[in-house]
Amino acid sequence: MVAGDGNGGRKWMEISTRKVYECNVFSVLERESKGPDGRTGHFSLMRAQDWAVIVPYVRTDVGTSFLMVRQYRHGAEELSLEFPGGVVENGEEPSHAAARELAEETGWVSDKILHAGTVFPNPAIQDNHFHVFVALDPKPAVDRHLDQNEIIDAYLVDADEVRRRIGEGELRHALMVTALYLADRLVGSLKA
Repeated sequence: MVAGDGNGGRKWMEISTRKVYECNVFSVLERESKGPDGRTGHFSLMRAQDWAVIVPYVRTDVGTSFLMVRQYRHGAEELSLEFPGGVVENGEEPSHAAARELAEETGWVSDKILHAGTVFPNPAIQDNHFHVFVALDPKPAVDRHLDQNEIIDAYLVDADEVRRRIGEGELRHALMVTALYLADRLVGSLKA
């Protein structure tokens, strides 16, 4: 340890929690907790369902492409180029959610779906998980079934171009950067 008293690695204990707001995508909680050194504090938390995303690797005549979706994001007020994904429904396995979102948003399916990793989107204030999966060699197979307010276009985008452009323009979604890293790490290990 280079700084601190050793308490930074110990858990706080929940004293009480109450819901202060709820909408269709998350709830806001107010929590009182006691720290390892005895102090108490109030913390605002967001409770949301888990999310799953799938990074589809498509082999083409000229190399590897990613199957991606472009959609408007109301928070950023911009278009975003992303991997297919969405909410893990209650009782649903994250791998099934990822496969479902791939089919619903693109009409493509894969029988080779692998788990690349699970992370916390923002552990400072959120309690949900972000599950990342890889789809190898997906193929167009079914009709798309978009949610009521989804307006999505699907594209094949050269994988190297995505890696070069990540963090720029329409490729600035932090969770997609994470998904790409975890997916590439997994796929790279399969080639070794």
